[in-house]
Amino acid sequence: MSASQKSASQKKVLVVDDDAHIREVVCFALRRAGFDVGEAPNGEAALKRIERDRPDLLILDVLMPEMDGFSTCQALREGAETANLPILFLSSKDHESDIIAGLELGADDYVTKPFSPRELVARVKAHFRRADNLAEPEARRFVVGPLTMDLDQQAAMLHGQAVELTRTEFGLLATLARRAGKVQQRGALMNGAYEDYRIVSERTIDSHMRRLRAKLRDCAGEDPIQTVHGVGFRLSLPADG
Repeated sequence: MSASQKSASQKKVLVVDDDAHIREVVCFALRRAGFDVGEAPNGEAALKRIERDRPDLLILDVLMPEMDGFSTCQALREGAETANLPILFLSSKDHESDIIAGLELGADDYVTKPFSPRELVARVKAHFRRADNLAEPEARRFVVGPLTMDLDQQAAMLHGQAVELTRTEFGLLATLARRAGKVQQRGALMNGAYEDYRIVSERTIDSHMRRLRAKLRDCAGEDPIQTVHGVGFRLSLPADG
């Protein structure tokens, strides 16, 4: 087993889909890549399993009996222990409105069926790689005016108030904070939030950004992110908190 597989084997991925063949294909591809993989046939079964043995990442179908993927995602985002669990939708619902709806619920990624198992595994690896990079010691914690970001803990505080963010939202805010005061194009934000692959549209970035800005407003009564029309976004904060 290679070093990367040894690292992957410590990561637990739960595959939730009512189609047994899809589960078999996805689980086989992930196990071959070295991941510790579990499976569930619907959202209700997934929630029960997550209570017993929380995974590091969830691959979630949308159209399922008992409890669909959107309802499952919402329930997880509302739970204190699972609010930041990385969620990747894998669904035949491929209209842009469906993708946006999934991301608005707090999913980190959305893959449409039919899909490439190799691409799916690459996306899963990229999620974990990004998480590992955020915890590197050289950039564990930094302060920008009233904003404090702890990359080890993936924790953000604005004016002393904790901001609960998904992994992708945290990546976007960290990318903006590293170059506070400067305009960043959506492509740069994609690279910062999604690491080394460009698998999302500008609409996807905009959806995550809307959620991030709403959380900042709800937490601190202000939105420090400015839209520069036709260019991108800029984090604008006072020099001190």
